Amino acid sequence: MEDNNRNLILATVLSFLVILVWYTVFAPEPPAPTAEQPVAVETRTQDVPLANPESSTLPADLGAVPAGAAPQAGRVRIQTPALSGSISLAGGRIDDLLLTRYRETLDDNSPNVRLLSPSSATATADIQTGEAKPYYAVYGWTPGPGVDPALVPGPSTVWTVESGDTLAPGQPVTLAWDNGAGQIFRRTFQVDDNYLFTVSHSLQNNGDAAFTAAPYGIIARHSRPDTQNFFVLHEGAVGMNDGELLELKYDKIAELDPMDREGRAAVNEVTSNGWVGFTDKYWMTTLAPAPGQAFTSVVKYAEGADIFQTEARYPMQTVQPGTQVNSDSYLFAGAKVWEVINGYQETPGIQRFVDSIDWGWFYFLTKPIFRLLHWLHGMIGNMGWSIIALTFILKTLVFPLARKSYISMAKMKELQPQLEALKERTGDDRMKFQKEMMELYKREKVNPAAGCLPVLLQVPIFFALYKVIFVTIELRHAPWIGWIHDLAAPDPSSLLNLFGLLPFAPPAQGTLLHSLSLPALAIVLGISMWLQQRLNPTPADPAQKMIFAWMPWIFMFMLGGFASGLVLYWITNNLITIAQQYTIMSMHGHRPDLFGNIKSSIPARPKKDSK
Repeated sequence: MEDNNRNLILATVLSFLVILVWYTVFAPEPPAPTAEQPVAVETRTQDVPLANPESSTLPADLGAVPAGAAPQAGRVRIQTPALSGSISLAGGRIDDLLLTRYRETLDDNSPNVRLLSPSSATATADIQTGEAKPYYAVYGWTPGPGVDPALVPGPSTVWTVESGDTLAPGQPVTLAWDNGAGQIFRRTFQVDDNYLFTVSHSLQNNGDAAFTAAPYGIIARHSRPDTQNFFVLHEGAVGMNDGELLELKYDKIAELDPMDREGRAAVNEVTSNGWVGFTDKYWMTTLAPAPGQAFTSVVKYAEGADIFQTEARYPMQTVQPGTQVNSDSYLFAGAKVWEVINGYQETPGIQRFVDSIDWGWFYFLTKPIFRLLHWLHGMIGNMGWSIIALTFILKTLVFPLARKSYISMAKMKELQPQLEALKERTGDDRMKFQKEMMELYKREKVNPAAGCLPVLLQVPIFFALYKVIFVTIELRHAPWIGWIHDLAAPDPSSLLNLFGLLPFAPPAQGTLLHSLSLPALAIVLGISMWLQQRLNPTPADPAQKMIFAWMPWIFMFMLGGFASGLVLYWITNNLITIAQQYTIMSMHGHRPDLFGNIKSSIPARPKKDSK
C-alpha cells in the first residue's frame, strides 16, 4: 500500500506541476510568419491608404496615400436585435457599434459592451465612447495604373445616402459617391439578426474610357488595445489563408520585418478562401471575402501613426464605358458565440470560422468537450449543472481504466502482508527487496503504476476544460446557484468576511489575495481532496505522511483563484472518484476504512507519564 500511496502522490504532484508550469512558462506563442509562408510583395495589388483620417503626413515607407483631415459628416443608424450604433458617411465606415446582448459587468445598469469606436475626426457629440480607443472598419478603392487617386473614394471620402435611413435586418442602406468624371461608386450594407454585415461594392462607369480600380476593406485599431495578456489566450490578428490559421499577437505585429512600401507587415496571397481581422477574448471584427474570392491578406503596423491594421485587398477590375462591376464581401463584428459563427461557417461558407475561437493545443479534446457542454446546456438550461453533468459523462468514459486502477489497489492491499514479510526477510538489502517485490507483482499480475493512470488522465481533460471555460463566451456571466453568478470568474466569496456576514468587501476578485482569502468553493475543493486521500491508510513513511497532510490544503489555495466552473468540475470529479473507489474496492472485499483513516491521520496527544 505504501508503493500505491507513493505513486498517487507522485502522479498528483506531477499533474499539478505540469499545469502550473505549462500555463505560466511554456504556453505556446503563435508562430511568427516564416520564409516558407506565401508572402507576396512584387505581385500584390496597389498599396492601400492608411485608415487614419486625422493624419495628413504619413510615413513614406507605408506607401500610403495622404488622406487629409476628414470633414464632419452625417451618420446612418444601425439597429438590430444584437447591435446598435451608426455608420459615418465620412469614409462610409462602421465605427460606432455596441453589443446590446452583453454588458460590461453583471450589474443590470452596466453599459453595453462597446466593440467599435470612431476616431476624433469622425465622432459626434451623441456617441459616448468613454475611454475606448478608435477601432473601426472602413472600405475604399485603390486607383489603377494611370488613374488619378482623387477619382476613387478613400477613408475620408464623404458619401451620400442613396437609399435607406436605418440599417436593420431586411432594411439595407446604400451609399453613393460621384467622382465628377463619369464614375459612380456605390456601397450597400445589409445586416442579419446577429453579427454579419454584407458589404456590396459597385463601380458604374459612365465615362468615355475604361476605368481601372480595386476595392479593399480595412479594420484599424489605434494604438495597442487593452488585452488580458495571458499566455493561454490569443488576442491580436487572426485569419485563415486557404486553410492555414494565422495568429499574431500585437507585440508580434509591431515586430514584423519591414517590407518595401508596406511598413511592418505580413502579406499573404489567398487563392480562394480566407478571412482576416482582430480578435479579443470574447469579441471579434473580421473581414471575410465571399467564398472562392481571391484576395491579398495583410496584417501590418504603422509605427508613426501607432495603428494596427488588417486588410483584404481585391484584384484590379477594369470597367468598360457603359458597364458596371460588383464586389461582395462580409464583415463580422460581434461576440464569438460558437453557434453563431458555426452557422456562418456553413452559410455563407466562411472557411473554418469556428477556429477564430482559441481552442489551444488540446483542440482535439477542447472542441468535443465544448460541443458536449453546449448540448448539455441546451438540455438543462443552467451552465453550472451542465458542468456537473459533463463531469459525470467524462468519468463514465474513463471508468474502465479507473476500475482497473481500483481493483489493482485492492490487490495491492491483499499483498501487503507478503510485502511486510519480504521486508523482514531482505533486511537492509534494498536491491534484493525491489527485485523480489517486482517478481511478486508479476506473479500476482498486479500493476503498481495503475493507480497513477486515472490521475494522469485528468491532466489533458483539465487543460481542455480550463480552455473551454476561459475562452468561450458561453461561460461569461453564466450563473449557477446562490452567489455564483459568473462561472468564468473566480468564486467571489471569502472567508475573510465570513462569506458576506461581516460588513466589508472581500479582496478584489481574481487577485492573489482573493485566492488566499479562501472562497467557499475552494474550501469545498480542499475538503473533497482530503476525503479522497482518506480512502487509503495514512502512509507510515513520515515524508509521505507530511505530503499527504498538506497536499489538499495547498491545492485549495492554488485553485481558489481559478474560474468557478473549473473548481466546480474538480469538486464533482473528486466526489465521483470517492464513490467509485469506495464501491469497487468494497466489491472486491476491501472496503476502505474511511473513518478509521481519518482518525489515524489526526496526531495523537502524547500520554503524560504517571508517577
